[in-house]
Amino acid sequence: MLPEGTVHIVDDEADVREALALLVRSVGLAAASYASAYDFLQRYRPGAAGCAVFDVRMPGMSGLDLQEKLRRDGIALPIIFMTGHGDVPMAVRAMRAGALDFIEKPFNDQEMLDRIQAAIARDAEARDAAADLRQVAARHADLTPREREVMQLIVAGRLNKQIADELGLSTRTVELHRAHLMEKMQADSLSHLVRMALALEDAERSQSR
Repeated sequence: MLPEGTVHIVDDEADVREALALLVRSVGLAAASYASAYDFLQRYRPGAAGCAVFDVRMPGMSGLDLQEKLRRDGIALPIIFMTGHGDVPMAVRAMRAGALDFIEKPFNDQEMLDRIQAAIARDAEARDAAADLRQVAARHADLTPREREVMQLIVAGRLNKQIADELGLSTRTVELHRAHLMEKMQADSLSHLVRMALALEDAERSQSR
C-alpha cells in the first residue's frame, strides 16, 4: 500500500506528464501536473505531503534551476528527476544538491512507482521528525535558565559535582535541577537527553546557514 501524498509532475512534454499522472492515479495517489517550472511555482502550495518528479531539461527554468529555487526557499520536497541518457551527469549533480533519485526515460512503470513510494515515505519520515523536533524545542523552551545551563553541562559530560562547582551550587541543588529538567524534557535516559540536545543544536546550525 502506497503512503498518502500528492505527486507533483513537472515536464514540458504533455504526453509524458499525462502518462505519468495517469500511472500515479492508477494506484490511488493524487497527481498534479505542470507544463513548466514557472507553472509549478505559481500553483504549488508548500506544506502538503508528497514528492515531486521533475524533468531535468525544460525550456526556461530547468529542473535543476527549480530544485535550487526550492532549496533557497527552504522547501524540502523530495525530488525525483527524469532524465534522458545524455543527461545522467546532470541528474547526478542534482542528487549531490539534495535530490532523492533519478530515473532514465523511458522508464519502467513499476520502477517509477517504487521510486515515488520511497520518496513519499521519506517525506512522511521527515515530517514526523520535524514534528518531534518542534515538541522537543517547546519542552526545552519551558526549562528555566538555570535548568538549561545544567542541561548543557550534563550533555557536555560533566558530573553533578563538577556542575555544582562550575555554577556555584550545591550538589543537591544540581541533582534537583537535573531531575526537573529530565522530567520536563521527557527524557527516559541520559542518552535520550543527549540525542534531543544534539537535534536542537543541528536545527539551530541549519537555521543559521
